[in-house]
Amino acid sequence: MSVVHRLTAGWLVDHLSFINQCGYEICDSFAHPGGVTLNTSVASAEDCRSISTSAATPSLSNSHLYDPGEATEAECRRAKMRYVFREEFFDISKPHIAAAPEEKLCQGCPEVNLTEIKANSNREEYQERAKSDTGNSLAPARKKRKRKCVFNQGELDALEYHSKVRQLIWEGTLHLVQEGLRSGFLHHTTAKLSCRKNNVPHHIVCGLAELCETAKQFPAVNESDHQGVRVLEEESSSAEQDLLSCVMENSSNCAKIIVLMGQKYLVPPKSSFLLSDISYLQPLLNYKKKYDVIVIDPPWENKSVKRSNRYSHLSSWQIKQIPVPALAAPNCLVVTWVTNRQKHLRFVKDELYPHWSVKTLAEWHWVKITTAGEFVLPLDSLHKKPYEVLVLGRVQGDVKEPLRKSEGVLPIPEHQLIVSIPCSLHSHKPPLAVTISEDTE
Repeated sequence: MSVVHRLTAGWLVDHLSFINQCGYEICDSFAHPGGVTLNTSVASAEDCRSISTSAATPSLSNSHLYDPGEATEAECRRAKMRYVFREEFFDISKPHIAAAPEEKLCQGCPEVNLTEIKANSNREEYQERAKSDTGNSLAPARKKRKRKCVFNQGELDALEYHSKVRQLIWEGTLHLVQEGLRSGFLHHTTAKLSCRKNNVPHHIVCGLAELCETAKQFPAVNESDHQGVRVLEEESSSAEQDLLSCVMENSSNCAKIIVLMGQKYLVPPKSSFLLSDISYLQPLLNYKKKYDVIVIDPPWENKSVKRSNRYSHLSSWQIKQIPVPALAAPNCLVVTWVTNRQKHLRFVKDELYPHWSVKTLAEWHWVKITTAGEFVLPLDSLHKKPYEVLVLGRVQGDVKEPLRKSEGVLPIPEHQLIVSIPCSLHSHKPPLAVTISEDTE
């Protein structure tokens, strides 16, 4: 089960289990004698929508002795090749940065004095300015040091926000971790996982970002001469032009393999996707389907992204161009992942959601822990936090409509935690379907 424990504070979620329950079974290969099922580990996944199989390692299970009398039946029976995620990508047994002993989760919640931090920051800034005003020749060097010890306004805003949510995060996570330890889902010892340490690939690239970047270079396609939707049949290769011009749809009850630019991807049953970026979403609009839940994970601009040059970021103006109102069904729930930079959080709540006619309902937090139940980073770390923010809102109907509560639409709780062991692949988010559905059904 994907939700391991549900408490008042939120959910303890098994992300690995969720991926493996998404139905990644290929039904198109003929049965081996005895109807053997193949279990295949896959290297990477993208929000359970596409999984690269470039590092798959098949193994046999559910086998039994072969009876010649079963031959005829076996020939008519189709086997299922099942793909599962490689467990070692969720083997986060130690924190990325260890917390001090007094900051351990089970040791009680230490207080953070924001007033003292602000006072120290202002005192340092005043002292540096005073030294600079004396005309001292060492002033430039002191100014350089000042940037290391004085909080800027953005950092102070982040500290203030953290001081408001930290106790909720600490106490809620503690209760969920205690339940996880009692049930055995979390464990203090990691001995049984150590044998897989050396099998984790150091560099796994899903390739979807690179595909989108390449697709931008393709010439425009005349929509009148091109099919808007392509239904996936057997394993097939896709023309490069299809990447930006066609919605791919798997309407069958089994997963399908699609080959894009030499890489194989698994498409779950009863699903569809458009591989593109926000500069070309017209095929999705032409698909003429409305969605009850829209989840957005924008590539926010920050210093880390600029330094690493890992992917392109979007400006606030570009994010506003995402046609959420055109894609949203009545009372659609909109969920946006936000970094811990307060500038981005304010933008979502004060500009982006109003622009889309979305009313902000709640802020939730994804808390990342190890297999032993520790924060992956110290809770009060100034550089990075062990949590990320989700802003939940609901699309508002026409103001001319009578003001009434829509049938079947339940209120979203103000603050909930999604606590899980994160995937070691970059920016891999936990499943929201299992949590949102519990509170909206």
